[in-house]
Amino acid sequence: MYANLEVPSSICCEKAILTEEQHMKISEVRRLLGPLSCKSSIYCSDPTISRYLRARNWNVKKATKMLKASLKWRSEYKPEEIQWDEVAHEAETGKLYCANYNDRHGRTVIVMRPCCQNSKTVKGQIRYLVYCMENAILNLSPDQESMIWLIDFKDFDMSNISLKATKETAHVLQEHYPERLGVAILYNAPKFFEPFWMVAKPFLETKTANKVKFVYSDDVNSKRIIESLFNMDQLESAFGGNNNVSFNIALMV
Repeated sequence: MYANLEVPSSICCEKAILTEEQHMKISEVRRLLGPLSCKSSIYCSDPTISRYLRARNWNVKKATKMLKASLKWRSEYKPEEIQWDEVAHEAETGKLYCANYNDRHGRTVIVMRPCCQNSKTVKGQIRYLVYCMENAILNLSPDQESMIWLIDFKDFDMSNISLKATKETAHVLQEHYPERLGVAILYNAPKFFEPFWMVAKPFLETKTANKVKFVYSDDVNSKRIIESLFNMDQLESAFGGNNNVSFNIALMV
């Protein structure tokens, strides 16, 4: 799967300047939301509302409906209250974690290694995913709102494929963390992953699917994507960088 090898414009990271019309739509969403609790009011900042609007192509009614669903989800799921002790067992193998380096634009990097999956319950996996997302967002610099995903397919096999987990992951990320994905790099995905990708791709919105890039260590053109995103001296060697750092669970506590 060597499609999309050119360095895409979506990789460029420029802070959007809102138009007057877009500011008015943010105000309209705020009006339609009505009275909010203190916690919901803090969550519904202008940048947050803007992300929901962008996710729904600036359709005020659709964005408001989406945001209301997220507020309901947050009030019930309470993602900001998830404690490390609750999810530590999910983190033991390094299957998902925030890297200790950023991309060239200062965006938080999330590393995923599907071969290191250590639990069978989708509920626990999603709980840990949400914990990582909440912490990744807290670590974003003030001028950034999206992050980079690096997915390492080393030692990946068919036993690591779960359509149920994939569907639930896509749902949570798209519905409750809209416009948080900058780019997702699928590094050295094996040939047998292609059929699964064709099945999973429809679960993603077109805009999200277009941010997924396949990169291969033996292909010079696709490696340009990595080089355009990262300082190679900071990037870990598993993704072609010069940094021999490895996962250390002690750094996550």
